[in-house]
Amino acid sequence: MIFIKKIFLFFKRESKLFFRNVVDIFSNILFFFLSIFIFVFALGADEQLLKSIGLGIIWSLLLLSSTLSLRKFYEEDFNSGVLVIIHMRGISYELIVFLKILSHFLFVQMPFLISIPVASLLFNLPINEVYNLMFTFIIGSLILSCLSSMSASMNLLNKANYSIGGIVVMLFSIPVIIFSVGINEVGSDYKSLINILLGLALIFLGISPWVSAAFIKLALRNK
Repeated sequence: MIFIKKIFLFFKRESKLFFRNVVDIFSNILFFFLSIFIFVFALGADEQLLKSIGLGIIWSLLLLSSTLSLRKFYEEDFNSGVLVIIHMRGISYELIVFLKILSHFLFVQMPFLISIPVASLLFNLPINEVYNLMFTFIIGSLILSCLSSMSASMNLLNKANYSIGGIVVMLFSIPVIIFSVGINEVGSDYKSLINILLGLALIFLGISPWVSAAFIKLALRNK
């Protein structure tokens, strides 16, 4: 019961941080919408063109928008010593990372769900593709949260160049975008791509806590 209470208090703290930083979250969503509008106006009124490249553009911009908050994943808690305090209360760094990933998934990634239907309308996407996009985004955003965790923890060792973390996220996100967009192209074989996405999510969810925790421990030694 004590352990469960600690986890509950952790999520309670994360939710408070979310509402404290809610302006940043909506700024990311606003950036996404502005980018969508720019693409739509630049491409013009060609409906077929908008439909053919809409999914790829939406996914790419969702990826880019979600990396805007990369620095805040661990940096504040690392610099203030909160990570160490939480660890001293009996929660391993691996579990801290796992809970951070889930918090990032719920409080940073999921708000983008509300923007997907509107963005899809601007690209004239069929309703079935909108549903597929929202479904694959839920899976893909969990992978993005895992990648963001590893990149942000890596950045703790290299504060002089935060772009490295963003590059890592984008490189490893390429397969996610390919499989997510491909679901609408393969027809009846879409289940195999969904299984691949789910497999990737489980793999990254399994390795990310260990990799991120290793970077955090190394950064604490060098602090």
